[in-house]
Amino acid sequence: MNARTPNGRDPATTPVATTQLAATHLKTEADEEARLPYETPEGYTLSATLFNQDLAPTQKKGRRWSSYSIFTLWANDVHSLGNYAFAIGLFALGLGGWQILLALGIGAVLLFGLLNFSGFMGVRTGVPFPVMSRISFGIKGAQVSSLLRGGVAIVWFGVQTFLASVVFRVMLVAVFPSLHELDKDLILGLSALGWLTFIALWIVQVIIVSYGMDMIRKYEAFAGPIILVTMASIAIWMFTRAGGSIAWTTHNALTGGEMWRTIFAGGALWVAIYGTFVLNFCDFTRSAKSEKSIVRGNFWGIPINMLLFGAIVVVMAGAQFKIDGTVIESPADVVHLIPNTFLLVVACLALLILTVAVNLMANVVAPVYALTNLFPRHLNFRKAAIISATIGLVILPWNLYNNPVVIVYFLGGLGGLLGPLFGVIMADYWLLRRGKVNVPHLYTTAEGGSYHYRRGVNPKAIIALLPAGVVALTIAFVPAFHELSSFSWFFGAGIAAITYYWITDRNQSFTEASGEPIAVASTH
Repeated sequence: MNARTPNGRDPATTPVATTQLAATHLKTEADEEARLPYETPEGYTLSATLFNQDLAPTQKKGRRWSSYSIFTLWANDVHSLGNYAFAIGLFALGLGGWQILLALGIGAVLLFGLLNFSGFMGVRTGVPFPVMSRISFGIKGAQVSSLLRGGVAIVWFGVQTFLASVVFRVMLVAVFPSLHELDKDLILGLSALGWLTFIALWIVQVIIVSYGMDMIRKYEAFAGPIILVTMASIAIWMFTRAGGSIAWTTHNALTGGEMWRTIFAGGALWVAIYGTFVLNFCDFTRSAKSEKSIVRGNFWGIPINMLLFGAIVVVMAGAQFKIDGTVIESPADVVHLIPNTFLLVVACLALLILTVAVNLMANVVAPVYALTNLFPRHLNFRKAAIISATIGLVILPWNLYNNPVVIVYFLGGLGGLLGPLFGVIMADYWLLRRGKVNVPHLYTTAEGGSYHYRRGVNPKAIIALLPAGVVALTIAFVPAFHELSSFSWFFGAGIAAITYYWITDRNQSFTEASGEPIAVASTH
């Protein structure tokens, strides 16, 4: 058991008279330490091992993320090259135009609901995902969920930067053909031109993220319209190349039960793709102006934007199939066919802007908060961003991307555990607590704190997580369950939620306390 001072306070902090924390920006570590001795009504003080400027709840006043900000997140992420590859893959499997739209529509409706539930948690509490995880997993157990989410994101940050560098290389060689000579010999698995383009994009992203979440918000707002216009323009160009009509299906069009299974499997996989994002959506919505702004942003960004995305997919895939009977893998496959060098460069720049936007929102924010949560005394947003980006560089992600074992089993396996994490957190917050959270207690190590559980870990959350994770991974990777593999995220999330709700005392009472007394001004 942890020792405490006679008055029940945490000895890791200095007890003083009850005071409210000022909302001014923390400029030095000394300023931060001076603000920690806030006391809860029970006499617990905040701990520097759990609290800093970036982990603190945000004040409700001054939050900047509007419905447009939320919309532009999806305007960028939905139109990522990886999503196009997935959706065009449905065409290759034998789904026709309306069937692809239906599959994406099913996924969009489910995502709209899940993201609203996840987003409301952020706007109500004002805390990032690692702190949110403390509610169900405990002040120490939350490290498991945040590091799991952050670890997957760091690897994908490197991989996505590499994929963007490939587009960059295509653009440079098109403009300066002599650079092709630099794209031959390999150095640690990458050509000299590959290294130059990768490092250049890496630096750009580090600079953007070093200015914090508000700069990410501004970049997403800038990139969103560019991406929508570019993708729509490419689709229109391909439609004209195909003579004003498209092929609605391939020669191996699916029918009957197999068609419907593929449609629902496609919708389920569409949700699974966003399994990471539904988990830490609160990292963004903690700075949202209201719940209405989340709903509006999600509505235009998910079902409406996804239908536009689906229409572009159908036109691109159908036009190319009509032209030469082949199925493209992504928009990047057709960009190099643009006959005008200037337009080709513009299209490549748009794809670069897109990939950077997706990387920033999906693969930078989560590891930054995970690292900050791990070392709150020593790391802030900028330092953690540089560290996570550096890890994404030194792992030589192109080698990992070219290794199917790593991508499918390691990253796929880690990703398969995110469904159970989501199930536990949602069941705890919405079903058991009904949204009642004592926010100041999320930052105290006192044994009497609401989220101390057993030495900082909630064993019931772990008990619910483990079997659900085993089931999800079994369904995802064991060949005998191939027909169900598309639904592994739902199995994992559902089993974890039901198990946690069943084994937890449902008659216990929960206290609710606002985080406003310890909140900091929203600079996000």
